[in-house]
Amino acid sequence: MNIVEPIRKKEHISEIETFLAKTNQRNRLIFAFGINTGLRVSDILALNIGDVKDKQNIVIREKKTGKYKKFPLNNKLKQLINEYLKNTSTHRLNTPLFLGDKGSRMHRSVVYRFLNEAVNTLNLDVGAIGTHTMRKTFGYHHYKKFNDVALLQCILNHSSPAITLRYIGISQEEIDISYSSFEL
Repeated sequence: MNIVEPIRKKEHISEIETFLAKTNQRNRLIFAFGINTGLRVSDILALNIGDVKDKQNIVIREKKTGKYKKFPLNNKLKQLINEYLKNTSTHRLNTPLFLGDKGSRMHRSVVYRFLNEAVNTLNLDVGAIGTHTMRKTFGYHHYKKFNDVALLQCILNHSSPAITLRYIGISQEEIDISYSSFEL
């Protein structure tokens, strides 16, 4: 298993999102969901139209943990969801939000491919990338903004602050900074 990294530079996030907006609205929404909610890709792809249409909050049962999770949608996601649903052919509430090319629920391998295509096409140096990159990117930037590891630990359902910091790459980043700025 490859260990993926968060996307640390906001410019790279913006470039990827712009690229996806030009190529595929569905893929852009998936990326936006990942980096704005911290959901695992399996939970994003499990969403149905009824889970998000005209909603202020999302309530899901996480596939990995089995725990219920409730969180508000930010304004950006609400806008992207509305734009996306305007262009979908069905609005039945039990229909998967993200359909693959064959009309069935999208698979995580498609997400992996479009993320890698975006990064490679844009020639971005972001380290190893995969579907978990979106969740780690959320975690990294949430921590950088709020500097609250306990809150982030709760959001990501981790068992300890150390796991959360290691997960988002902060521990290694802080170690690297301490080494490079330490001299005797």
